[in-house]
Amino acid sequence: MPKIGIGIVGGGYMGKAHSAAFAAVGTVFETTLKPRLAAICGSSPQSSARYAEAYGFDHAASDWQALVDDPAVEAVVIASPQATHRAIAEAALSLGKPVLCEKPMGLDVAEARAMVAAADRAGVANMVAYNYIRTPASQFARKLVAEGALGDIVYFRGEHTEDFHCDSNGAAWRFQGDANGCLGDLSPHILNAALALMGPVEEVNAVIETVHPERDGIPVTNDDQVQMMVRFKGGAMGHLAASRIAMGRKMGYAYEITGTTGAIRFDQEDQNALWLYEQREDRAQRGFRKILTGPAHPDYKPFCLGPGHGTGYQDQIIIEAHDFLTAIDGGAPVWPTFRDGLAVHQVIAAARASHSSRNWARPADF
Repeated sequence: MPKIGIGIVGGGYMGKAHSAAFAAVGTVFETTLKPRLAAICGSSPQSSARYAEAYGFDHAASDWQALVDDPAVEAVVIASPQATHRAIAEAALSLGKPVLCEKPMGLDVAEARAMVAAADRAGVANMVAYNYIRTPASQFARKLVAEGALGDIVYFRGEHTEDFHCDSNGAAWRFQGDANGCLGDLSPHILNAALALMGPVEEVNAVIETVHPERDGIPVTNDDQVQMMVRFKGGAMGHLAASRIAMGRKMGYAYEITGTTGAIRFDQEDQNALWLYEQREDRAQRGFRKILTGPAHPDYKPFCLGPGHGTGYQDQIIIEAHDFLTAIDGGAPVWPTFRDGLAVHQVIAAARASHSSRNWARPADF
């Protein structure tokens, strides 16, 4: 049975999640390509050694370059800070090693475009780690839209709202630099969902706001919330919003899709359910009905045979690991590739330009 050595850069929150995912994915999905935890690299040799021992890696790398260069590492997962993504990805791709990179891809659209170019030159599997869209419910929603079950789509409303910065708590670095603000850090998830469900964004009109200009005496240089009006290339209109100060919201990744014959509602805080409205129902019985995910829905059955038992956050990362292995093993791209990640950065760039000019902006221009 073929094996592949996985190297993970970053051992913190997401590094641990990816480590657990690659340790489990071969069993959960019974993959033909079995991952081996070859090497992990933290922010120091000491943390690398601790992560290797805790997560079950063969050894700890002294730094990310050593990990990438290690012949035992055949595919690289980037779970380090955003500012490091481009250099690590380019180094790994130059050696012909597949790369799974945490979102967002880089600091800005220029870095994302450079990473796409590196991936194109390498011709190997490349993916961006957008995990929330991988829930069985959202995969089913995507299938319904693609099959025309809702008729012609006329409207999309999406949000990613959380309250983790409602007060002044948090590391100071989170309040500095565009990439760490709400638009750069939180909104990419719902932008990715909109692109997955609706297709490309034609134009955007955005307002970006810093509600708390100072936190614990430190000036804040990035944003707390953003709202966007959008027009999709398919013709539908939409509204997108993101906030890190949405009081009471813990995982407010939610969307509504309205078509000419039906509609969908989804909320990640109830991630194992999808609400579906179908106009074809008898008038006396029309209304949104709750569909609990089960083995009939995408990527649910490998985890559980019981409908309604549900999947969780870590399972999304395992599905992601499975998709990455599928891309490597099959030789065909699996969404979202680096090019799909670039599309998210282009919408972000257009949103910043729109806010500055107080006019509509086109992602295709960036």
